[in-house]
Amino acid sequence: MTALGISPPRIRRRHLSAGRVAAWVVLWLLILITLFPFYWMLRTSLSDDRKLFSGSGSWLPAGFTVSGYERVLGMSAATRPQVADQSDASLDFWLYLRNSVIVATVITAGQVFFSAMAAYAFARLRWPGRDQVFFAFLTALMVPPIFIYLPNFELIKNLGLFNTFPGLILPFLFMTPFTVFFLRQFFLNMSREVEEAAIIDGAGHLRIFFRIMLPMNSAPLVTVSILAYIIAWNEYFWPLLVTDPSNDHVRVLTVALGIFKSQQPTGGPDWSGLMAATLVAALPILALYTVFGKRIVNSIQFSGLK
Repeated sequence: MTALGISPPRIRRRHLSAGRVAAWVVLWLLILITLFPFYWMLRTSLSDDRKLFSGSGSWLPAGFTVSGYERVLGMSAATRPQVADQSDASLDFWLYLRNSVIVATVITAGQVFFSAMAAYAFARLRWPGRDQVFFAFLTALMVPPIFIYLPNFELIKNLGLFNTFPGLILPFLFMTPFTVFFLRQFFLNMSREVEEAAIIDGAGHLRIFFRIMLPMNSAPLVTVSILAYIIAWNEYFWPLLVTDPSNDHVRVLTVALGIFKSQQPTGGPDWSGLMAATLVAALPILALYTVFGKRIVNSIQFSGLK
């Protein structure tokens, strides 16, 4: 009881039932299973190649060393200690990292911008056949991406863009069905009064789009930007298809890691260097998920996606 005779609210304590305990146990098991590959990748990257197989059962690095990271980051010789029947393996990590950043950034900027414009047209503008066109556009979600690689490759080759940055970027630069659908859900939920007030003040559709729609939907725009960046960063088959294996000036990091692994055709790959490069390449994506993971989940839930 307080001085005014009012009892403070009681804090209800949750009782740990058997079902709740089992749910937490399953959740932690799933988390451990998910994180285990990252731990094993870290363990291998800190191991000595010559001791990996002799210490394959150890949970700790076999012959602890950071030489893999030194080779990848260019802080030491680009080759590893020689092992019989194995050739030198080198990785111009900073060049491939730069290429991946350029490709992923340009693709993300183009996809989000053009998809936002298309989503605005489908959500806020009235024109004949709008819903039918949107339905036809969404059917592209059911087409496996592998089906369009061959015609895109022929187009890029005929345009003379093979082994160039435009050849890597153009097929992914414009609208994507998922991004358009995602942003359209948010544009539909906006109040018409704000748009009508802007029209009364003499604003056109472009001004409404840039001054009202984009600022008021910054959260979903950030979300789709992160998703688009992650997809572009992890793309492997298309960069492999349209780049020259003998010329690495536009080679992205995902392709470079695969080539790095296959540089020892008669012996074992440089596992410590490969895992070190893979871990360093994954750090930007892990950082994005760590910082913006909650925002991504909240935006997807708000959009009504299941």
